[in-house]
Amino acid sequence: MQAIWSYPDISPEIFSISLFGFEFALRWYAMAYIVALIVGWRLVVRLMKTPRLWPGQTAPMTPEQVEELLTWVIFGVILGGRLGFVLFYKPMHYLQNPLEIPILWQGGMAFHGGLLGVMLALIWFCRKHGIILLSAADALAVATPLGLFFGRMANFINGELWGRATDVPWAMIFPTDPMGLPRHPSQLYEAALEGLVLMVVILWLVFGRHWLKRPGQITGVFFAGYGLARIFVELFRQADAQFVTPDNPAGWVIHSGGVGLSQGQLLSLPMVAFGVALIVIARRKA
Repeated sequence: MQAIWSYPDISPEIFSISLFGFEFALRWYAMAYIVALIVGWRLVVRLMKTPRLWPGQTAPMTPEQVEELLTWVIFGVILGGRLGFVLFYKPMHYLQNPLEIPILWQGGMAFHGGLLGVMLALIWFCRKHGIILLSAADALAVATPLGLFFGRMANFINGELWGRATDVPWAMIFPTDPMGLPRHPSQLYEAALEGLVLMVVILWLVFGRHWLKRPGQITGVFFAGYGLARIFVELFRQADAQFVTPDNPAGWVIHSGGVGLSQGQLLSLPMVAFGVALIVIARRKA
């Protein structure tokens, strides 16, 4: 197999400085989170300033409440994402090395964990302020795909979460791959499907079809859309090393008769079911 596309070997660090004997660096991964949160915040504020999109021509939150919610979303993403990675992907490793859990700069964040963290933060925030939960969730669902796009592009720059070995013409050899095999650039697949495609669909439904007027619909589209995209891309993504064995080279978590599901697929299936259920319930209530 021979890779035709060259991997753009971009440094994971945007810049670094030395102060008092310590090295401080701004990495693309951190920048992706910063840009995603800022752009998402401004997009949600814009939605709140467009009351015609919401039920009864009334936005569920004020711009000031959106700013307060942003703080809780940040905590939910970081704490949930890290604990999700620890529990879903490497529980035994971190059980033996608990002091490594807070070392975020070495990588290791799980989207499903971050999602759970944001959901808990959102539920608490809405109860505190008497905000309609599903409408607030819809607003966050509009902003999230863009964040996913930035995050997956940062994964690509870091040369992590690459795909399975392949002979497709656009295969790439990632410098972080010790085997040096041409692989699917699965980070780009995820950036396109979970990020750009899902964002375009949601924005069309919001501004073209006025789906925010039925609370829960856009949240349902996000859950189902992300779940389907992730299930599909997992077919091309290299499984985490702890799941790969000589008898299970595909890294399936559950399998039988030559077929199985990866950890990402297993976690995404409930998202699809939940998303479809939300859409059906929202439309029936309407």
